[in-house]
Amino acid sequence: MRGVLVVDDEASIRTVLRGYLEADGFEVTEAASGELALQIVRTKDIEVVLLDVMMPVMDGLETLRQIRTFSDVFVILVTARAEEVDTLVGLGVGADDYITKPFSPREVVARVHTMLRRQRRVTTANQVLHFHGMEIDLDARSVAIEGVGATLTALEFDLLSALALAPARVFSRAQLLEQVWGFDFFGDSRVVDVHIRNLRHALGDDASNPRYVGTVRGIGYRFLGVPS
Repeated sequence: MRGVLVVDDEASIRTVLRGYLEADGFEVTEAASGELALQIVRTKDIEVVLLDVMMPVMDGLETLRQIRTFSDVFVILVTARAEEVDTLVGLGVGADDYITKPFSPREVVARVHTMLRRQRRVTTANQVLHFHGMEIDLDARSVAIEGVGATLTALEFDLLSALALAPARVFSRAQLLEQVWGFDFFGDSRVVDVHIRNLRHALGDDASNPRYVGTVRGIGYRFLGVPS
């Protein structure tokens, strides 16, 4: 059974989601606070976190920030209003998906399945890609910039790998969602922009004068690295 953590200070919401998720075969753990959620992610085998944004004491954004210091677990942020997604995207919050209240529990279950179907490895080939100033080891899932290791989340590495494996190709957001998140992803396409922004930061890339990840206005993104 695959573990899902439901984090919400409202017991009724946790109960409803637990019922639907368990009926679909998931092992569900509940947390009423961000503090408890951190403990659970550290100690249990959790694959997806459904994380409410508006919680007292430690809100969902701070909880996510702390989770990302030690775990690449999939996180779906749950927001109170659709327009809040704009704010979250603007903040560059590195969630894997967003869902708004009121939501259909069946849609939440579908989103969880989509996350779990996403292939964390773009390729299983034992292959190292060499570019001027960058080395990407697809098998070890590591990246070095000028010989110094870069710290990327699993999703950021998958984005970089997808782009670097086809350096001449321009990817639309929809194509990146299909390749990295999964063909049946139906969340907000702006999550791509958030993770591209975070990827650039991890690589030390300047969005205004990028060396590795370029923006093609009106279309999407492409890899700029020069093979060596």
